[in-house]
Amino acid sequence: MQSFLDVNAMRAWLDARATALTGRDTVPLLAALGRVLAADVVATLDVPPHDNSAMDGYAVRVAELGQPLPVSQRIPAGTVPRALADGSVARIFTGAPLPPGADAVVMQEVCTVGADGRVSVDAEVTLGQNIRRAGSDIAAGSVVAPAGKRLTPADLGLLASIGIAEVDVIRPLRVAVFFTGDELAEPGEPLADGKIYNSNRYWLTPLLLQLGCEVTDLGTVPDDFGATREALTDAADFADIILTCGGVSVGEEDHVKAAVEAVGTLDLWKIAIKPGKPFAFGRVGAADFIGLPGNPVSGYVTFHVFVRRYLEQRQGLAEVREPSVIRLKAAFEWTRADARREEYLRVKRVVENGETVLARFANQNSGVLSSCAWADGLVRLAPGQTVAPGDWVDYLPFE
Repeated sequence: MQSFLDVNAMRAWLDARATALTGRDTVPLLAALGRVLAADVVATLDVPPHDNSAMDGYAVRVAELGQPLPVSQRIPAGTVPRALADGSVARIFTGAPLPPGADAVVMQEVCTVGADGRVSVDAEVTLGQNIRRAGSDIAAGSVVAPAGKRLTPADLGLLASIGIAEVDVIRPLRVAVFFTGDELAEPGEPLADGKIYNSNRYWLTPLLLQLGCEVTDLGTVPDDFGATREALTDAADFADIILTCGGVSVGEEDHVKAAVEAVGTLDLWKIAIKPGKPFAFGRVGAADFIGLPGNPVSGYVTFHVFVRRYLEQRQGLAEVREPSVIRLKAAFEWTRADARREEYLRVKRVVENGETVLARFANQNSGVLSSCAWADGLVRLAPGQTVAPGDWVDYLPFE
């Protein structure tokens, strides 16, 4: 089957097939970075657990201020205070529990300690001043982190603050990757005549790892039907998704299409996107198959426009990251509009005359991978859209 789809239709088609994983792991908190929560985490206590001081100073009764008062106790963080004695203040430190009876904390900078040790307050004080109330950060019974959230370093700190030692997370998405082409050599090998280095392996695998996938790299598979079929069936035994770069066209040496069709099912699309166009999706056993273009820039752009979102849906993210679209002014001209395809230009944010604008990489050829390394995002152009300096355009950052 061969069809022609616009970008939005392709994304919708993939959305309909992105079944979220259901398997779970229980992992220690320090091993949970980047994992997706399988269940809500609910606080069993208040944070802070007690009223405490927001700064170093003196705990006071506001009604008793107006004359020097003696210090009746000293309260460092981590201690349990006594009730505040009548007609006194308590020396208190940041984070220390408020003594019963105190109704404000006065910062030490506006206090004077006399020769007799009594404290005078040299500023107006209001009830509740500089007090962090129990539960003001987190209330017991509240959902601290919802199911489907990818855990960040801040989330781990938040969960630690309510005493969570381990969390239930969705198991990692298992992705098998391989690359096709007898012309491919690995970095570090001598480059023989007719060979090129395999660059796709070195951007695709890190992107998958960055998304929290469990990646099995099967390396380069020869341009051979039998070897390709064997790689597919081996990968389908353990992977949720098989991802390849190259080999999905109809050339005599492009065996991926035929091998997938021999052991599974395949839809091969021409997408109205530039760079990109060839994109394959199918099934081999229980594994999804995605075939990216072999051209490095086409594959890189296609991954960011289509595949990243699909992987996040499969991982069980509750809020799948839409490509962030920011409206910025172009600091470039583009007149070579494609009337049939949505176009993605490699660009970078720069500051000119105090304003953030977008610079374009000079060579937008789909074979120039240096454009992706230089860029920090893409400008999305509608079919036939041209650009003049100063025009507002849609910018999609890579991160």
